[in-house]
Amino acid sequence: MTDRLAELSAAGVAVWLDDLSRPRLTTGGLKKLLDEQHVVGVTTNPSIFQKALSDADAYDEQLRDLAAQGVTVEEAVRLMTGRDVRDACDVERPAYDASNGVDGRVSIEVDPRKAHETESTVAEAKTLWWLVDRENLYIKIPATLAGLPAITQVLAAGISVNVTLIFSNERYRAVMDAFLDGIEQAKANGHDLSKIGSVASFFVSRVDSEIDKRLDKIGSDEAKALKGKAAIANAQLAYEAYQEVFGTDRWKALESAGAQPQRPLWASTSTKNPEYKDTIYVEELVAPGTVNTMPEAVIHAFADHGETRADAVTGSYDTARKVFADLATVGVDLPDVFKVLEDEGVDKFEASWKELLEGVDKSLKAAAKGSSNPSDAA
Repeated sequence: MTDRLAELSAAGVAVWLDDLSRPRLTTGGLKKLLDEQHVVGVTTNPSIFQKALSDADAYDEQLRDLAAQGVTVEEAVRLMTGRDVRDACDVERPAYDASNGVDGRVSIEVDPRKAHETESTVAEAKTLWWLVDRENLYIKIPATLAGLPAITQVLAAGISVNVTLIFSNERYRAVMDAFLDGIEQAKANGHDLSKIGSVASFFVSRVDSEIDKRLDKIGSDEAKALKGKAAIANAQLAYEAYQEVFGTDRWKALESAGAQPQRPLWASTSTKNPEYKDTIYVEELVAPGTVNTMPEAVIHAFADHGETRADAVTGSYDTARKVFADLATVGVDLPDVFKVLEDEGVDKFEASWKELLEGVDKSLKAAAKGSSNPSDAA
């Protein structure tokens, strides 16, 4: 039988899981994905944890303990999610060691309500780094304008960072610049650069969802012919920018000091439109030195019928630029698209975080009253 995920990995794409829950840890499900499906990393976000903590009774014992201690709901959420991420780091540690610290990483996100607050983001990043206490951890920081200086400051402190919610290439270049600033400062601060990792999470399918909607509204044949092309073209141009930045003398000086490059990570790679192939955002973005974080359903779909062709991205840049030129010609306001996507991304994570806090608050109150099954209150 063809091991398609092994082929994908051999082509330079690190396969990461975009999901985490305590049952996935306690049942050995994550370890099985590591052992059998080449999953060498894990990403989380507020929506993932909101679902995990509302669906499972695996958190009941910890909830009772936290309720007995009288912790705040914010403390409870961080202790519960921090435990899951720490345990996931331990499961992924063999991949971390085998790759010399490149893979085997697990991400935890700062409070999305702080997405537009630099100092609060930096402070929470440091707290989460201390709380989880695993060197194969990534702290997720959104690529908002306030997030950019936070990225630099957190890296400068020797903390590994996953930059999330990147939609436009303009913002992506600013993210890479923030990364280089941070690594240069980390070097000046005496940190071991080989221990500091980073990925830049470039969101894919949501771009098609927003632009396809606008193309349908325009309604012309020329507009409809562009449906399903924008997201891949956007990511292809991001990879071109990555190659440019990490081919500069500025980067080479840091690399010679032991620094690792900030890899592009393709996020939001499940297909939202059922008319598109379910593995399209994996197959069309195969490129060396990248990460693709997928929901488990996409991992299994690729294992079943995915196709890998070595470096599907390099050399596609002129075609990608034409897609964007054509989008502008038919009337798609691209700067507005990316602003809407960033605002929606922050808002969705903030809404999930609030739901998470509300659910845990109810569970804590139920546990304090001696409920036999406090998760029912969530």
